[in-house]
Amino acid sequence: MTSGADVMRVDRFLHIIRLVKTRSLAQTVIAGGHVRLDGRRVAKPSEEVRVGSILALPLHGRVRVIRVLALPLRRG
Repeated sequence: MTSGADVMRVDRFLHIIRLVKTRSLAQTVIAGGHVRLDGRRVAKPSEEVRVGSILALPLHGRVRVIRVLALPLRRG
């Protein structure tokens, strides 16, 4: 079992690190099937991101690859 500080929803993570303006926009990008987490396609916005995870997603005409070094506590 993991504690709440060890994991975060992928849609919330994308919103908190300011890659997307809203969580609903993050959910739309995820539903489009364009986001990959550790090499596999993310099927639901509720999938969990952990420290050490690698996210890949297309944004603003480029593919962004992000390694999660720490989970943010708040937006900004």
